[in-house]
Order: sequence, then C-alpha cells, then structure tokens
Amino acid sequence: MAEAASGTASAGGREEAGPPAWKRPAAGVAAGAGPGSRVAEGLRAYGLIVAMWVRSTMAYRTSFFITALGNFAATGLDFATILLMFGHTRVLGGFSLPEVAFLYGTTSTSFGLADLLLGSMDRLGRRVRDGTLDTLLLRPVPVLAQVAADRFALRRLGRITQGGLVLCWALARVDVAWTPVKVVMVPVTVVSGAAIFGAVWVAGGALQFWASDASEVQNSVTYGGNTMLQYPPGVFSRELVRGVTFVVPLAFVNWLPALRVLGRPDPLALPGWVDFCSPLVAALCCALAGLAWRAGLRSYRSTGS
Repeated sequence: MAEAASGTASAGGREEAGPPAWKRPAAGVAAGAGPGSRVAEGLRAYGLIVAMWVRSTMAYRTSFFITALGNFAATGLDFATILLMFGHTRVLGGFSLPEVAFLYGTTSTSFGLADLLLGSMDRLGRRVRDGTLDTLLLRPVPVLAQVAADRFALRRLGRITQGGLVLCWALARVDVAWTPVKVVMVPVTVVSGAAIFGAVWVAGGALQFWASDASEVQNSVTYGGNTMLQYPPGVFSRELVRGVTFVVPLAFVNWLPALRVLGRPDPLALPGWVDFCSPLVAALCCALAGLAWRAGLRSYRSTGS
C-alpha cells in the first residue's frame, strides 16, 4: 500500500516520511502508552461504534423485533432436532435429554455472546479483497475494534435468548448433586466458552490477511464447533475428541466442565483438574489470537500496493 506519509519539515526544508497510518498511536493514546491504555481505548472505540449501530437498529423497532424473533426461531431448530432424536431413544451417547440440553444451552449461549460481540470478523476477507480496509487503517481508532463492531447486529440476541432458555430448562431438570463449586462452574463455563469462541473468530480474521477468502474455514470452526458441542463427546470418535481438546481447544467451551458438573466420565481419562481449566485456556487463546492479529495486520499490503 502506498504508505501515508506524515510530512515533517527538516532543517533543510525537506520532508521526511513518517510511519504508516496503521502504526501511529490511536487518538487519545499517547505514543509509548502501555497495553492497558491501548486496550481501554479499543474498548471505548468499540462501545461508541456499537452504540451507533444500536441507535440505527432501534430507529426501526418493528423490524428489529421481527428479525430477532426470526433469529430465535431459526436457532431453535437445532434443539428441535435434538428433541426429535429423543422421540426415538431415551439416551444419546449415554446422556439423557436434560443433560444434552445442558450441553446445548451452555455452548449456544457462549457462541451467541461471541457471535454478538465479534461475529462481524468474517467480513474482514471481503474488506481485504476490495481494499476498503484501507479506510479503517487511516482512522485514529484500533482496527480490531472497528472490524469487530462493524454492522453490529443486535438481532443476534435471539440466539442468546434461545440458548439461555434451554440452559435454564436443563438446570431445572438435570439430575445433579449441586455444590457451590458446580454452581459457580456454570456461569464461568459460559463466559469462558464465549472468550474461546471469540478468540477463534479473531484468529480466523487474522488468517484472512494472508488468505483473503478464508471465511468459510473460520466458520467451519466456529459454527461447526458450536453444532458439535451440542452433542455428547461419546458420539464422536476419540481422535476427533483429542483434536478439539489439544489442537483447537473447543472441548473447554463446555465438554470438559460439563462432564464435571454432570458427574460423567471423561472419554480421554484426563486428570480431574483439567475440568477447571476453561478460564486459563480462554486467556491463553485470547493472547494467541491477539498475537496472530498483530502479525496479520503488520503483514497487510493494500490492493493498491
């Protein structure tokens, strides 16, 4: 890309090219500011952009409620499929209907939160191809915040609501000896799962800097992973369960903590303390996704280069 020169007059009257626009500090963040300041500025910018899209959405309230209801109904078809399965069997992979509903509710709520906050990341490849990413680079706002908040779709609350209702139903029906630890694990699992899905979205977005048509690969991990986690691990091959535990750690979204809550054995016979590692895995995934994003952004060259 033709780098935007920030001309500064030297003693001899010549101008020296400054750093590219995307390497300059964002507005309100001084050069050399710590990571905490940059994160705070990014969150502030994200909030402002989201607020703009929310105001735009709520200008047409009837349309919003119709689309949100449609999103609620469309995502509910997944659980309807599970109900149809249990119309012909009492257990699935050794799990009862309330236990499968618990798996469904936790992963659907986590995925819905990540989809609401970062679901626009799959549009990045299109921006890379048509060159419109350049306009984001020139703005004094973190690029990740702009991409994540782009066309924020409030209608996605329908998915979160549907998953949350199924989770509440499952918690009321599942046969579990509740302890304080298990009670705390439920919200921690949902939040950690949302962070893991979000990290996958950011990492997938970073991949599109090199492979600009990789959104389907990204969606196969996010949407495909969400569908897989709605079912017990016992219905899948051991090799697949290992892959989503040690390669792309989607098993920490709900499988491993859910096995602890439900009192079910781990098909991989991992140590018991692994069931409590979802927050740690989520933090590690977010850190790695952040590094991948920085590397991808630094490697970006405009279509005009």
